[in-house]
Amino acid sequence: LRGRGGAGFPTGLKWEFTAKAQSDQKYIVCNADEGEPGTFKDRLIMEGDPHTVIEAMIIAGYAVGATKGYIYIRGEYYNSVENLRKAIKDAYEYGFLGENILGSGFNFDLTVRLGAGAYVCGEETALLESIEGKAGRPRLKPPYPPQVGLFGKPTVINNVETLANVPQIILNGAEWFRSIGTPNSPGTKVFCLAGDVNRRGMVELPIGVTVREVLYGFGGGIKGGRELKMVQTGGLAGTFIRPDKLDTPLDYDSMKNYGVSLGSGVILAIDDTHCAVDIALNVMEFFRHESCGKCTPCREGTKVACDILERMTRFQATEEDLKYLEQIAYVTADASFCGLGQSINVPLLSLINNFRDEFIAHVKDKTCAVGLCKEVKPKKATVK
Repeated sequence: LRGRGGAGFPTGLKWEFTAKAQSDQKYIVCNADEGEPGTFKDRLIMEGDPHTVIEAMIIAGYAVGATKGYIYIRGEYYNSVENLRKAIKDAYEYGFLGENILGSGFNFDLTVRLGAGAYVCGEETALLESIEGKAGRPRLKPPYPPQVGLFGKPTVINNVETLANVPQIILNGAEWFRSIGTPNSPGTKVFCLAGDVNRRGMVELPIGVTVREVLYGFGGGIKGGRELKMVQTGGLAGTFIRPDKLDTPLDYDSMKNYGVSLGSGVILAIDDTHCAVDIALNVMEFFRHESCGKCTPCREGTKVACDILERMTRFQATEEDLKYLEQIAYVTADASFCGLGQSINVPLLSLINNFRDEFIAHVKDKTCAVGLCKEVKPKKATVK
């Protein structure tokens, strides 16, 4: 089982690190802070089957020797929160949580913690800081959570979808699980299909299906019969690809070889009515808003990138600005403190590299291929 939160790190290895750590207290944390735009898989799992997540956390606790768990969830997920609290209460009443669970001698307690909406708290150490009552800002790594995590104790942090796989693996066995998906990425993945497709929504498919199969098999093709211009995979920090990459298998290793990320499982289809420069501005505005401000490269880099892109959409930028924008993307990725700043170059550079002609047209010819961007001319003030 590989982590379904984005990185695809082997779950068993993460558990093993924590199990081997020597401590009087260990924790299991469920990362349910689903802040990625277009992603809603964790929400539906928690609303539809919260007991699966609870069961998985109990199993994880037993495996690594942890006796306390936290579910860190978006405060905006009202129904999910209520469902989880009700499910936890029921689990205590039936003896699945608390002291001496089912006479086993194993103790495990579970608590729900609400996030305040910060995107950066999806980063595991920022999440831990938030649970501890501090500002949700990332920690310096190493040490890593399996050694020094919540309240300084060894901690397992798993995503909702990752945990949802655990009870089925325990019930049906490893061979059953490995019969689905690919040899290096077994199992299924929940994909959230969004954008300009005829049928948007969530679908669970074996890992290894292609982008094309998801778009046209489940999504029913591009809305209105328009031409597909690009697809973004893996969430807002993911890569934008052209239609000639639609046959890329959706598994961790294949996508890495193509320079693409599976990420949270979002597949965003974009038709030919959209401008690549305008999309880049929208992406960077999101990261500028969600930057925690802890490190200068991310805090200032996103601001400057937004300023350049905004001037591009108004035909006020130059070719030197485009070069500077690319430099900012590289520097921000290399020098930022956490994964948020380190990943913003991925969508930005993939847009520039795949649609460089559009960026050049905005700075050199002062034109937008789809007519979306308009020149803004300042009006003279008049006094009556």
